Amino acid sequence: MHRNNSFSIMLRQLRNAFIGGLILVAPLGVTIFVVNFMLTRIGAPASDAIFRFVSEDIKNMPGIDLLLKIAAMLVVVLVLTLLGFLSRYFIGRIFINLGERIIDTLPFVNAVYKTVKQIVDTFSKQQKAVFQQVVLTEYPRKGVYVLGFLTSEAKGEVQHKTGAEVVNIFVPTTPNPTSGFLLMVPRDEIIPMEMSVADGMKLIVSGGAVSPQFNPKEAEMIDGNGAVDALPEERKAPASSN
Repeated sequence: MHRNNSFSIMLRQLRNAFIGGLILVAPLGVTIFVVNFMLTRIGAPASDAIFRFVSEDIKNMPGIDLLLKIAAMLVVVLVLTLLGFLSRYFIGRIFINLGERIIDTLPFVNAVYKTVKQIVDTFSKQQKAVFQQVVLTEYPRKGVYVLGFLTSEAKGEVQHKTGAEVVNIFVPTTPNPTSGFLLMVPRDEIIPMEMSVADGMKLIVSGGAVSPQFNPKEAEMIDGNGAVDALPEERKAPASSN
């Protein structure tokens, strides 16, 4: 019996050590994956296009091919940065609008381009963040809470048909926050959180293992100073009465 317990303890220690090592190596592994992806998916094609004049004998020399890929990737980044810079000015906008008109004449391509452009424009608005605030709401039943992000107020038909002040909440999945689902929730059924959007995302990605620090006294002071949150007026009343 004692041997079995010792063996179980040893296995548990080995498992914990393995998981600890995996956690330590994970950031480095992700970094290598991203760099390798950029070099193979961006650097290699760009290198073939930009350095076509370089002979294969030179490319096959040790280290030269890697240097060409890195140089090509930097050129692509520089060109994208230059396009973004020019798009702020009138002359740059003229060329961009001209390119969009040409694309607009191409069947099927124009539909794909417009769809992607609409999505990109939505997520790249400078004046208003897509995720405005971290909130809690009861889902899928009373007494069970999910963490989500307030994106906007529902408009048009949704507000008209529900007869309530409805807000849009995006609830990401764990541990992959790139997917999720949309909840349309009455404003008085959400609980605004003090944590930042970044902290909320960390909490979701980690499956609840990484929780941001919270100071109740600090939160009370913020609420007492008249901070605006997503709560309805009747729920804000205690804070405003001070």
